[in-house]
Amino acid sequence: MDMEVTAWMSLHHAMNAKDDRRPFSKATLKRIARFARPHARLLALFLVSSVVLAVLAVATPVLAGRVVSAIVDGSDTGTVVWLAVLIAGLALAEGGLGLVNRWLSAGIGEGLILDLRTAVFDHVQRMPVAFFTRTRTGALVSRLNNDVIGAQRAFSDTLSGVVSNLVTVLLTFAVMVRISWQITLLALVLLPVFVLPARRMGSRLARLEREAARHDAAMSTQMTERFSAPGATLIKLFGRPDRESAEFAARARRVRDIGVRTAMVQHVFITALTMVSALALALVYGLGGFFSLRGQLDAGAVVALALLLTRLYAPLTALASARVEVMSALVSFERVFEVLDLKPLVAEPAKPVPIPDGPVSVEFDRVRFSYPSADKVSLASLEEVATLDTRGGVEVLHDISFRAEPGEMVALVGSSGAGKSTIAQLLPRLYDADSGTVRLAGVDVRDLSFASIRATLGMVTQDGHLFHESIRDNLLLARPEATDDELWDVLRRARLKDLIEALPDGLDTVVGERGYRLSGGERQRLTIARLLLARPRVVILDEATAHLDSTSEAAVQEALTEALDGRTAVVIAHRLSTIRAADHILVVEDGRIVERGTHDALLTAGGRYTELYRTQFDQQPSELEPIR
Repeated sequence: MDMEVTAWMSLHHAMNAKDDRRPFSKATLKRIARFARPHARLLALFLVSSVVLAVLAVATPVLAGRVVSAIVDGSDTGTVVWLAVLIAGLALAEGGLGLVNRWLSAGIGEGLILDLRTAVFDHVQRMPVAFFTRTRTGALVSRLNNDVIGAQRAFSDTLSGVVSNLVTVLLTFAVMVRISWQITLLALVLLPVFVLPARRMGSRLARLEREAARHDAAMSTQMTERFSAPGATLIKLFGRPDRESAEFAARARRVRDIGVRTAMVQHVFITALTMVSALALALVYGLGGFFSLRGQLDAGAVVALALLLTRLYAPLTALASARVEVMSALVSFERVFEVLDLKPLVAEPAKPVPIPDGPVSVEFDRVRFSYPSADKVSLASLEEVATLDTRGGVEVLHDISFRAEPGEMVALVGSSGAGKSTIAQLLPRLYDADSGTVRLAGVDVRDLSFASIRATLGMVTQDGHLFHESIRDNLLLARPEATDDELWDVLRRARLKDLIEALPDGLDTVVGERGYRLSGGERQRLTIARLLLARPRVVILDEATAHLDSTSEAAVQEALTEALDGRTAVVIAHRLSTIRAADHILVVEDGRIVERGTHDALLTAGGRYTELYRTQFDQQPSELEPIR
């Protein structure tokens, strides 16, 4: 290993060590040990191979020195050939063991990444909807990528590096002292000149890289938001493309300037350290040659000292940064554990109760609910704010009680923000009620498993969300085992069959991000087709026809009538014309049920429902005859 490579390694260690002065946490170390336990055997083999590699790294310079001594002393050819063969054998062994070491390192590192990522992913999936409404997606994804990889380095890089570097330094130093303690001590005098600039320059370069990373992240965020279909539309309608371009260019120029400065600092650093290393080698050759000419040192010993010196500086520099690297890895672990420590507000029961077979009733019994405050569902670092918003806990549903018998339809109407969607979200346990009980088939939903709730209840939300996947994949989300014939059947019932058949790729057509390659009505009908495929016993429609034109609405209403036949339904409707046939209509205002009854009865009563109806249809009171 030449001194320029040694300089690069020193710079790498200094740059990647983020100085964090927080003390070790025993609890964190114990949790890390639990994650490492499944990889204990590979870790042991990894450490052993690292030690052996360190021994081989020291043995090769010593043998090279003996070859030189044998030549100078005029030894027989067999000795020189034997030493050369031994050096070649050590090189092959070092290369082969290096491959094994790398395989072990990759296995441990990637295995740990797999364990951490799946643990975080599974945990996040159990979080309530409030978690996702507050968290920035990019910050959460960063935990699954950057921090998980940072934690993985604790095992694949830092741990092995500390062990192998420590063994290398001790063996190298011992051999050098045995050869010539005077030259060894003089050579080490230059060590601070080598190490200190590495730490200082490394910190400076790390700051430049972090600044560049911030600008890169800002550019990435700008591109992600502006390149999405809704973002691009918004910019074209209301934005200023010239200003957007100027902001992007300013960040890009800053990244360019930082790149130039980084390249120059790196070059100056490497040049300076190469000069220092040349001085160290000159000292070894000069002083060693002096001792050799006086007969106090073999020529081979001088060569061995020079080669050993090149293998001493890099591990010494790495060990100087070892504590900082360890602390950096611990910080990454703590950031991962920070997410894992967020307790899901909605937990699956230890002993779930099965839902009885047959039609299912829906019941709300004196339900009260308030949205959780941020400190219960989120982290400041995930929201990218200094402190969490402490507001929350204000009751939004007050004493909600109603019952839908099996096969009945209950409609919720009222002003925007009255609490209709909140009521609907309590049924599938997107949230849990603060008090009172929500029941399916007479069973408290908190006593049901999530799987049984999903199998029993289907919901169509007002945004009609679709994944950036094919039509087939978006449908199979409801029932993965469904056949193509079943898919075409639900598309026919949702009045989409002709449209999908006309597409070049048919069911394999990719719908685009959030389904933006489809119109609003087509997107909503596809989500209704997904509901039809799921065949739930209870159906929740949250403004399911909100984005449909009159023709599409009539077609989908016909499909929904078939889908709702014999099933219990909770329907939230802005268009009152869609819920006239409901068995019960509940008028919700300010989180309370202020009226209930049938369409005809509520119109006759002349209350809040009548006001909503008059506003929507622009009719006079005398014209508000019940529609039969």
